[in-house]
Amino acid sequence: MDADALSTFERRDWETTTDFEPVRFAMVGLGWWTRDEAIPATEDSDVCETTVVVSSDRGKSEEVVEETTAETALTYDEFHDGEATDEYDAVYVATPNAAHLEYVESAAEFDKAVLCEKPMESSVERARRMVEACEDADVSLMVAYRMQTEPAVRRARELVADGAIGDPVLVHGSMSQRLLEMIPDPDQWRLDPNLAGPGASVTDLGIYPLNTARFVLDADPAAVSAFARSEDEAFSDVPDEVATFEVRFDDGTLAACSASQNAHETGHFKVVGTEGQISIEPVFAGQAHRGFALELGENRAEVDYEEQNQMREEFDYFAHQLRTDGEIHPDGRHGLVDMEALEAIYESAAEGSVVKL
Repeated sequence: MDADALSTFERRDWETTTDFEPVRFAMVGLGWWTRDEAIPATEDSDVCETTVVVSSDRGKSEEVVEETTAETALTYDEFHDGEATDEYDAVYVATPNAAHLEYVESAAEFDKAVLCEKPMESSVERARRMVEACEDADVSLMVAYRMQTEPAVRRARELVADGAIGDPVLVHGSMSQRLLEMIPDPDQWRLDPNLAGPGASVTDLGIYPLNTARFVLDADPAAVSAFARSEDEAFSDVPDEVATFEVRFDDGTLAACSASQNAHETGHFKVVGTEGQISIEPVFAGQAHRGFALELGENRAEVDYEEQNQMREEFDYFAHQLRTDGEIHPDGRHGLVDMEALEAIYESAAEGSVVKL
């Protein structure tokens, strides 16, 4: 990429047109993320809209209808029974991880495209069933890795692909937050292995640097090693109050990543090459200010760019690809690789060994 390309830093390189009917979404799972981030993103969009909301609690779904542009409130059972299928085109699934599969299977049965939150499910086996359900029904499945439509991350991928920093050698990435300050409930689903999967920090946060590295490098993990510990009583049911893990990618690049649900909120991502480095900091935390820097030898370029709503970018991309019959990435097969890597990370932390994928 030449220097002039950075002058169009915020461009949507995937967008060919906006001349199509908006995609109508059924929002399944009405936790704070859906209500505070996903639904507002569709309301701010010209190509998406929320028309149906689905919850276990009818009172909650009706309340969301009153507060938003959504028109129809459903319970989970009504959704599975196929009610109001003529009122939405696609389904956004944001239930606890271990409940993703059942809603994706129903969406596939109704011939509805799916945008599913990460991680895909609570286990590789269930994630694989999700992929197969969508493939058998020939419906689109996208995993909601919003960093892949974040302009700064897309520019980093282009720079690496163009050899701007030479050959990639190292990746450093981290994400942390104080979960119990954000959601002051020690009995929440993110700390329940039956609902969240094998852990709390790596599955929910560590997946960000892992998947972002995969996307920027265009590479997949070949081996992992990890350390994890939990000392706070609230994290007694999960092994990873704090965790670090290393990844060897199939292109030879090495990555060092860390994650914690009980540490100061922060996040960074850096790719070091033979000729320079790219860094984005802070990163991963939604609407936080982000700094993008490219260093080549003694020269450093910092890009001051207008921040984008990451959730709107993600929803708009998904809608665009659906309406234009474009290839969707990250798809279910891509997400399945992450699920296999997550399980390998927890296996490594438990056994103290390198695990190959």
